[in-house]
Amino acid sequence: MDAGLKRELEDKVLAGERLSREDGLALYESDDLAWLGGLAHHVRTRKNGDVVHFNVNRHLNMTNVCTASCAYCSFQRKPGEKDAYTMRIEEAVRLAKAMENENLTELHIVNGLHPTLPWRYYPRSLSELKKALPNVSLKAFTATEIHHFETISGLSASEILDELIEAGLESLTGGGAEIFDWEVRQHIVDHRTHWEDWSRIHRLAHAKGLKTPCTMLYGHIEEPRHRVDHVLRLRELQDETGGFQVFIPLRYQHDFVDMQDGKVRNRLQA
Repeated sequence: MDAGLKRELEDKVLAGERLSREDGLALYESDDLAWLGGLAHHVRTRKNGDVVHFNVNRHLNMTNVCTASCAYCSFQRKPGEKDAYTMRIEEAVRLAKAMENENLTELHIVNGLHPTLPWRYYPRSLSELKKALPNVSLKAFTATEIHHFETISGLSASEILDELIEAGLESLTGGGAEIFDWEVRQHIVDHRTHWEDWSRIHRLAHAKGLKTPCTMLYGHIEEPRHRVDHVLRLRELQDETGGFQVFIPLRYQHDFVDMQDGKVRNRLQA
């Protein structure tokens, strides 16, 4: 990056001006991490001061059985595979209770898209978890899962969210976003939840008073232009709803070898 462009971008950030698509692409061309970090720190401090938040978050995955076979995923199993599992609700509660003495503040619950589990399993699970852990925040289900629940229940996403909120849901998770641009997405995702439905479901959640995270999976076959497109879509939705609480960039883990059977289940190569 030449010195003139670098100075222009820095001036724009320090003045609090909104960055454009071209600005985002230019920033990706810089390898000056200290400079980039300094700009990011300036924006963070301007927005939030010295206020930070920590929580003690533990994951609970009630089933790894999934109808999808996404190219990046090492978690999913097909029905009948030897290490496929689905927890009884009582088992999920027992495991969650075992985490309570770790000063647990939040449960992060995501699952596979199970082909035969009934819809009622999910709100019942939340209700029982909330009874067992009334002071623990329940962050549960991706937009992809909510879309799946629409299919298996015949309910709308709005009705589904209402039932889940009544059962104790306090936030969706941010998963299922990956990379929104279809040029990349068509090669990495094996389910039907794309930008239109992902944004629709988060927009609904925000309208119902839920704050949600948003994510981006990077470091696989995408290019900087796809990353910039992704964050611009998220920024536009945040402008509309103000409902995103945090942005989480997730680095893709290459060649994750399953310790149970030695298989490399994710199939993307950068």
